[in-house]
Amino acid sequence: MSAPRVLTGLAALAMCAPAAPRVFDVRDYGAAGDGVRKETAAIQKAVDACAKAGGGTVVVPAGRYLTGAIDLRSNCALDIDGGAKVLASPDPKDYPLRDSPWNDGRKEISALIYGDGVENVAVRGRGTVDGQGQVWWKRQRLANPKKNDPKPTTPAELAEAKAVANGRPHLIKIVRSKHVLIDGITLVNSPSWTVNPVLCEFVRVNGITILNPVPSPNTDGINPEACRNVHISNSVIDAGDDCVTLKSGKDELGRRMGRPDENITITNCTMLRGHGGVVIGSEMSGGVRNVTVSNCVFQGTERGIRIKSQRGRGGVVEGVTVSNIVMQDVGEAFTITMFYQGSDKPDDTYQVNEGTPRFRDIHLSNITARGSKTAGQITGIKEMPIEGITFSHVRIQAQKGFVCRDTKNIAFDDVVISTPEGVQSDCSNRPR
Repeated sequence: MSAPRVLTGLAALAMCAPAAPRVFDVRDYGAAGDGVRKETAAIQKAVDACAKAGGGTVVVPAGRYLTGAIDLRSNCALDIDGGAKVLASPDPKDYPLRDSPWNDGRKEISALIYGDGVENVAVRGRGTVDGQGQVWWKRQRLANPKKNDPKPTTPAELAEAKAVANGRPHLIKIVRSKHVLIDGITLVNSPSWTVNPVLCEFVRVNGITILNPVPSPNTDGINPEACRNVHISNSVIDAGDDCVTLKSGKDELGRRMGRPDENITITNCTMLRGHGGVVIGSEMSGGVRNVTVSNCVFQGTERGIRIKSQRGRGGVVEGVTVSNIVMQDVGEAFTITMFYQGSDKPDDTYQVNEGTPRFRDIHLSNITARGSKTAGQITGIKEMPIEGITFSHVRIQAQKGFVCRDTKNIAFDDVVISTPEGVQSDCSNRPR
């Protein structure tokens, strides 16, 4: 019997070396990066090749890449290098219609970067994704003109208004998926919501920058819907609507799905402008629970912490803690209301039913707010007072004070509210 072969030198090292990572450069699949031709097919070919090989990294190198919707695949990371800019096509035909994840029979326009039922996916890098939302915002105004907006009259304007019949693209939307990472990238000018995980588990959003100008309609920053185990950290969000919003479906549809947004951590973030810094609702019919918000700065948002609902929503918001927050020039520091829309009529009576929302077990501490117009409000409904809210170690400097209506078990410990006329608050819980 011959002696076993012994490998030495380079051969031995080759046997011990780890396998080279699988890297798929979109230029090898036909992308030019010139910002003129559409790269949708080339980028998708690279993603599909990555998935077929069992996973790896799809690289978008420096350049400008005009593209329509891209489908993510399991075990693949989309790396957008520094110096790379992905440009969203303004053509609605470049975004296929997808089934709504809420099983309601609706069709909705695809996101630019989309994934459904995928696992172990990432969108990351130091590059930029530009949604080129200006054309979409104009279409939205034509389709839904406000009081002083011109109404579409010409065939071209009517066609532009029709282009948003199925909505506007989100920049990143991932549904029914697990182990999702969005890291480092800059997202600008989103046509609609920017980052929207739906019915997902184990989602991490870290170190990203979102820049959507004010005003720009419905350009929320990060909106996890009916997700579990979400960590949002180290990010800057400057949005035309809410910066971070937690949702879980609307009215009977959300209650039937029964998937709460739960186990959510938001930390070390800066929220600039926008309608709200961190918002829960108003679509919270599946419930929102186990949320912690900490070590954040809000500057120039219309509201700081906002929890909102209304009759008909149902659902429970509970187990929320907010701590170590600094607010500067925020319109209203705290808004906790069940009157997102509508109001009571003095002589009407209301019964508790499945559409009655409930807020409870919410705790806010170590918060400083300067330059606010209003300190805050807690406004429940007659048949379901808001309960179990505590404020501790809070300092608010505002033009107007704090008001509570239809509440119970509201506690203030070491809270100072300063207004031009002195401390002003009315939490005697008198009827509205």
